Amino acid sequence: MSDKKSYTFSEIKQKMAAYCTYQDRCHQEVELKMRDFLLIPEAKEEILLYLMHENFLNEERFTRSYIRGKFYIKSWGRNKIRNHLRQKGVPEKLITTCMDEIDKADYHQTLNKTYISYYARQSGTGFQRKSKTIKYLLGRGFEYEEILSVAEQNGSSE
Repeated sequence: MSDKKSYTFSEIKQKMAAYCTYQDRCHQEVELKMRDFLLIPEAKEEILLYLMHENFLNEERFTRSYIRGKFYIKSWGRNKIRNHLRQKGVPEKLITTCMDEIDKADYHQTLNKTYISYYARQSGTGFQRKSKTIKYLLGRGFEYEEILSVAEQNGSSE
């Protein structure tokens, strides 16, 4: 026996609008959420169009907000942000366009600060500490060349 409550089309439309209002969403998240409701493809399409037309669903706004959040709050590098947006089905061209949300000076400063603090917490020889730090920063999504330049800047190039 199914415990799913049935909703009218307009109730589902309102629920999806509320879902998008609470937090910026990408198309993929909205489509996944709509699977909770038994809708025919035409109804799903109509709801998507409504959400876009009324500006509840805006892929560029979502992308820009996502990039700012992951960089300024979680200190992720461009590569990790880009990969996560790809997984959410955001078009590559849009990702590239929106990457200007990250200020170049802020990016370098965050990378530098993260490098210094992580390096200081590592044990071992200078070389071991440096390689652990580089590996960590690669995992955070920073670019290898940028990491090396910060490593040289901090005099830990052994």
